[in-house]
Amino acid sequence: MSDIIRRDPRAEWIARNRLHPLHAAMQPAQHSWMGPNGVIRKNLHGIGFIGPNGIKRIDRSGAQQGGATKRTAAVEVQLPLHQVPAPAFYISVVPDMVGGRLSSHDRDLLGLAHQLAGKDGAVLAVVFGEHKENAFATAGVDRLLVLDGEEFSGYAQEQRVQGLRAVDNQFSPRHWLLPDSRSGGGELGRRFAAALGERPATRVWQVKDQECIGRAGAGLQDLARPVARLILAAVECAEPVSETRHEALPVELSTAVARSLSRIEDLGAVAVDPAAIPMAEAEFIFSGGNGVKDWGLFHRTAEALGATEGASRVAVDDGFMARDRQVGASGTWVTARVYVAVGISGAIQHLQGIGACDKVVAINLDPGCDMIKRADLSVIGESAEILQALIDAVEAYRNEAKRDAA
Repeated sequence: MSDIIRRDPRAEWIARNRLHPLHAAMQPAQHSWMGPNGVIRKNLHGIGFIGPNGIKRIDRSGAQQGGATKRTAAVEVQLPLHQVPAPAFYISVVPDMVGGRLSSHDRDLLGLAHQLAGKDGAVLAVVFGEHKENAFATAGVDRLLVLDGEEFSGYAQEQRVQGLRAVDNQFSPRHWLLPDSRSGGGELGRRFAAALGERPATRVWQVKDQECIGRAGAGLQDLARPVARLILAAVECAEPVSETRHEALPVELSTAVARSLSRIEDLGAVAVDPAAIPMAEAEFIFSGGNGVKDWGLFHRTAEALGATEGASRVAVDDGFMARDRQVGASGTWVTARVYVAVGISGAIQHLQGIGACDKVVAINLDPGCDMIKRADLSVIGESAEILQALIDAVEAYRNEAKRDAA
């Protein structure tokens, strides 16, 4: 077993937040205290931990790993369960589900939906096609409706509007929430509003006191209006759900969705050179830093993975990467779904620039660097060996896929 102590930033945040429902569970047990006469008292029954065979062990070296003083996020699965057996009304959310998973924008939208739902309402998430998400419950979904079928795949906005109209007829949601994004939510929301004859509230960044506050005037002004039935919300419109888990009960439509004759034919995705994608719009970024010694191998790995290349300030200053590839507060702020940092220690400016990334993978020799602490997945080792292993794994996967296709 590794003797490296892993930090859990979420557990530490819960331990500091006295209003969090798990605050008490994250507090270390008090084994000693000073009595009224100045003598230190000890609770002998609270010292030690239960070993794997059920026998209590006491480690006086201070390095015990199973004691009560170790805070862990294992209790996260015990978040309070929020149930709505008989919803008085529904708040419908249509997430973008880019890549088949909830994005940070989608989670903000679900947080806003729970503000509008309160205690009596339920949040109904409407998802089109197959998905890979398994965290609907912790994201705040009370009811989940999946509209699956070939007619909803690809660019099928007209057919999706028909599906949303069927949902509206059956559940009669009090509010509809869609992300005002370029990933499809903005266009779908406006099409759906036209079909319902509703005037949507667009670019909404706050809902407060029965008013929607949205951006206007090229983003330089705020426009307040009464809460609309159809809301197209911007990023960070609300805090995502983090203190409760939800049922995410599956529901179905009672009637078939009317088929719409599409006037636009979807010819499928077009291959795009990852190097041509702007850093701020890239979904998968492979970034190198001072720890990269073989830049030729770095470029081959990025090409094999199909990732957009990025770099730290040190790598850019040393001339290994162009200035427009610099990531960080002094370069480009990125919002990638996956960010891989190779040989980057994690300066504060760099960590600020990747703060909005969903998943961060760190490859580094130093297990104590700040990038390792920030990462969701860490690989400790020589970057050259790890990158070569990545290339071999990708080639093996592709060869196997070719054999299966043949």
